[in-house]
Amino acid sequence: MDKYGLIGYPLGHSFSIDYFNEKFENEGIDAQYVNFEIPKIENLEEVLASNPELKGLNVTIPYKEKVISYLDEISPEAKEIGAVNVIRVTHKGKKTLLKGYNSDVIGFTRSIEPMLETFHQKALILGTGGAAKAIDVGLRSLGITTKFVSRTPRQGVLTYQDITPAVMNDYRIVVNCTPVGMYPHADTCPPLPYEAMDMHHLLYDLIYNPDETLFLKKGAEHGATIKNGLEMLLLQAFVSWEFWHEY
Repeated sequence: MDKYGLIGYPLGHSFSIDYFNEKFENEGIDAQYVNFEIPKIENLEEVLASNPELKGLNVTIPYKEKVISYLDEISPEAKEIGAVNVIRVTHKGKKTLLKGYNSDVIGFTRSIEPMLETFHQKALILGTGGAAKAIDVGLRSLGITTKFVSRTPRQGVLTYQDITPAVMNDYRIVVNCTPVGMYPHADTCPPLPYEAMDMHHLLYDLIYNPDETLFLKKGAEHGATIKNGLEMLLLQAFVSWEFWHEY
């Protein structure tokens, strides 16, 4: 029986384990998906050694960057972002080869592309972490000009104080890559001039719990098109499967 799994720490309850085990059962695939909660990245070698039937892994916090040094190969997108969240495991004789990918880019672009209109030329990306970097690569691949927004002032990055109604009018896409507004803090939202938004704005939140964050709600009140991160999550899982079976 083939095995797939998730590495991270702590894991709690992951979306992936339910999604994949349900997929295996429904499609009659002889495989199982397990969570490998490893307290340090060095434990990855132990996971690989004790699970010779392993064909693929998903990677979550805090190992998306740290895992790179363990890989034999890395996809161009993952290299550009500097983060890996999917690993294909190939066994060649006694050697185990690991190739790293990033499913955030494809999951996001497939999700947002059908919503784009001609007036969606520029995007504000809220946050500067690994997810924000992936969103940046995805948006630029769709021909959209991007600008990062952070609470901390730094070169080439806007702060929330810089987001005036004029800036809001210029940047018609806003993607929230921060945890602001996530359950149980659903009564919070990024500090933006929401009153400057209208039907030409597209707000995308990587958060999917709650399904409509305050960020999305306030945008919708002013006519913006809104979308949460659930479809991206589903697409990422689908893309993981494609990466694991890429030949």
